[in-house]
Amino acid sequence: MNKSLDFHLGPPDDRLISLVVPVYNERVMLPLFFDRVLPVLAAVNLRHEIVFVDDGSEDGSAVYIRNEIKRTPGLRLVKLSRNFGKEAAVTAGLEHARGDAVIVLDADLQDPPEQIPAMIESWQSGADVVLMQRRSRAGETAFKRWSAHLFYRLLNRTSRTDIPVDTGDFRLMSRKAVDAILTLNERNR
Repeated sequence: MNKSLDFHLGPPDDRLISLVVPVYNERVMLPLFFDRVLPVLAAVNLRHEIVFVDDGSEDGSAVYIRNEIKRTPGLRLVKLSRNFGKEAAVTAGLEHARGDAVIVLDADLQDPPEQIPAMIESWQSGADVVLMQRRSRAGETAFKRWSAHLFYRLLNRTSRTDIPVDTGDFRLMSRKAVDAILTLNERNR
């Protein structure tokens, strides 16, 4: 049993946490996603919703999510007409998320949902954005590790803003940060 699921973040709170979950052909992973994420959300003393964004899946992912919506409160589905790509799916999710804080989490569980309570704790302490950084890249090919290493170093050399190494989309953003992102008009983020 994971001990991190046994703690609570203080007295019950009326604020809402939204998870935005882009989905593209993840039907096989969805049962495992629910098995890992729902207990984590139940352990925090906050209301929560999960906004799934089906990005044109062709494997029955949306059908599976619709069936789960019938059984599990707090689930929502945004179904895109075709595959627009992950960034467009995340943006659609941010547009539909109602939470006071929004966490972006991939359906394939490449990032551990068990870290969600620590993210919420940082947000409750005043952070507007909480980035999660990988400690290891276990299970990835040598090429994937090398290309990720190279990507972050090149990105930081060419960017005016320092990007923390090995951070991905797994992050928490306050409502203030989400609203700021949604004011941007870029099509290609």
